[in-house]
Amino acid sequence: MKILMLTPYLPYPLVSGGQIRTYNLLKNLSPKHQITLFSLIKDEKEKQYLADLQPFCHKIEVFKRTFSPWALKNILRAGFSPYPFLVTRNLVVDTKTAVEMEIARSHYDLIHAETFYMMPNIPQTDIPVILVEQTIEYLGYQSYASKSKLWPLKPLLYIDINKIKFWEKHYWRSCNRLITMSEEDKQFIKSIAPTVKNIDVVANGVDMDWFKEKKKQLPSHPTVLFVGTFKWLPNSEAVEFLVEKVWPLIKKQVPGVRLWIVGNHPTPQVYAYEKRDDSIKVTGGIPDIRDAYYRSHILLAPVFSGKGTRYKILEAMATGTPAVGTGIALEGFGITPGKEALVANTESEMADAVTRLFMDKRLQHKLALNGRKFVSGRYDWKRISQTLNLIYQEVGHGRG
Repeated sequence: MKILMLTPYLPYPLVSGGQIRTYNLLKNLSPKHQITLFSLIKDEKEKQYLADLQPFCHKIEVFKRTFSPWALKNILRAGFSPYPFLVTRNLVVDTKTAVEMEIARSHYDLIHAETFYMMPNIPQTDIPVILVEQTIEYLGYQSYASKSKLWPLKPLLYIDINKIKFWEKHYWRSCNRLITMSEEDKQFIKSIAPTVKNIDVVANGVDMDWFKEKKKQLPSHPTVLFVGTFKWLPNSEAVEFLVEKVWPLIKKQVPGVRLWIVGNHPTPQVYAYEKRDDSIKVTGGIPDIRDAYYRSHILLAPVFSGKGTRYKILEAMATGTPAVGTGIALEGFGITPGKEALVANTESEMADAVTRLFMDKRLQHKLALNGRKFVSGRYDWKRISQTLNLIYQEVGHGRG
């Protein structure tokens, strides 16, 4: 089939969850389909990565959005249009024009949009549209606003959040098929938007062959790993909770323990953690994320907001790194607590779980073995792409 895929990022390099997901789906689906990729970029330098995507795409076009999301035109659009800031910061007029021209001159069987905020780029058309929601966006912003101390801005934040919620629901209803990351996300959408019917689950995955290329090289000192892109608000909240609430308890119980914080776009606040505490190391973008997992004893994921499934959990298990996370962090995988990972929802529970793992090598080994087997059996990209391929066939059928 001929597929037009729209993404709010170039799916390479593999530095964010969205990029990892799209790249691996392109890689696995390209032998079966002719895929044209339209992506947003914010820097001309990103064009150097087109060569890494061309083997999987029939055609690629990129459209430049503002480098900073806080550009004045994005703010004004959000203030004087029905769209929320999340949409206006990703709105490029040339994109919609290009989509209109592309579908007018070439026959497509379906359009695949990653994230609801790419949907405004799709004109009225009889081509079936698949919308993939990697997370439920308004929930993350809602959590941030509820905790924000910027009281004068709170009314504006909530207005924008209500806009996000409105347009998410609108596009869930208007697309031909909606795809979520987990059964939990699917059921949540059904509970708040019962008129949305055609929902499928296509989970996130991992490239098991790629992860098997490296082996564990653990440091002499016990090391706890935190992984997360700091542009995503739930990750910023999580690392603050970890450093302020959990880490002091762990240090009391585990002599010589170190915390390694890894992730793109660390804020000045995140960098400040290592300046005030020599047991903490902060690394921004890491060239090969496998090195972080293979040089750490435990992954800790104190996530309390947002939806979707977390790559960090799958990647940790794929590398045999025992994972400790909140119920929200582990949600959607079908994990059996105590068998493939440990669940901890408070600072004391997290500290106790990490301490227990460092003291119990047999438990470490058990979680490592079970986690790797679990991910290999359920979440390898080869298996995940087959699920999406079946949906493509069903939605695009009859467009010959």
